[in-house]
Amino acid sequence: MQKTGTFAWQLDVIARHGLARDNRLDLDIQEFASPEASKLALNSATVDVAVVDWLWVARERALGRPLKFYPYSTAVGAIMVKANSPIRELADIKGRSLAIAGGALDKSWLIVRAAAQRRGVDLARATRLMFGAPPLLYEKLRQGEAEAGLNFWNFCARLESQGYRRLYDVRDAEAELGLTQPIAVIGYVFSERFIAAHPGTLDRFLAAARKADQILLQSDAEWEALRPLMAAEDQATFEAYRTIGRSTVPRRSIDDEEADARKLFRTLARIGGAELVGPSKELDEHLYYRPSVPEN
Repeated sequence: MQKTGTFAWQLDVIARHGLARDNRLDLDIQEFASPEASKLALNSATVDVAVVDWLWVARERALGRPLKFYPYSTAVGAIMVKANSPIRELADIKGRSLAIAGGALDKSWLIVRAAAQRRGVDLARATRLMFGAPPLLYEKLRQGEAEAGLNFWNFCARLESQGYRRLYDVRDAEAELGLTQPIAVIGYVFSERFIAAHPGTLDRFLAAARKADQILLQSDAEWEALRPLMAAEDQATFEAYRTIGRSTVPRRSIDDEEADARKLFRTLARIGGAELVGPSKELDEHLYYRPSVPEN
């Protein structure tokens, strides 16, 4: 997990309520500084499970790496600018600096970049790009080292409470690319080898995770207990975290998720080609994991 990520919140609920023990699990939690570090840990088998973005997993499968994906959250971020910034639309970013949380293959960046291309704006060529961990780029935007920043949803909420404004939401980009409902663009990722070597273990972990989500959906007290991890500077930011966190818990069937993901993948493959999605032009039909036990 990332210490600053929402996965840490969920794992905290799992620990405090003994949900791992209830599901016969012993979790060895490791912290990483960025999404890219988590991806490297997965590919090197340093960890068995991590929360990373859907598009990266699709690309890895297209490159022959046997990873599986299970929905975690539909939360997405946005490009943020200062309230008085002269940047009013995507085209205004041309020639300016754009900070992007994550790496060059982060899902939000690729989705925004693909949607911008439909508007005739090539953000990869027309802007000065900087990549890095979300907390670092959050600070770069606040300190004026970047003129615009594409960051994760929780950092966007913090910026809004400080008077920054949303220039372009990743959700808007998804809509421009043909999606009518939000998909879980981040999820639990694990290898087929792990599933085969540990039958039933993953299903028990997902059961604990879903129970933690239910607790967070129903209990305000749980969110109060999470405050030390949330780094919410004020009550407005805290309430925004809670509202967005609850609204982005996946509720659709895997079949529905896969149908929209397939549509988005085709669009990205057509617009961005192999640089974005790898050598495949169609979503791998074995990308999504389906638990062997009924979901509650």
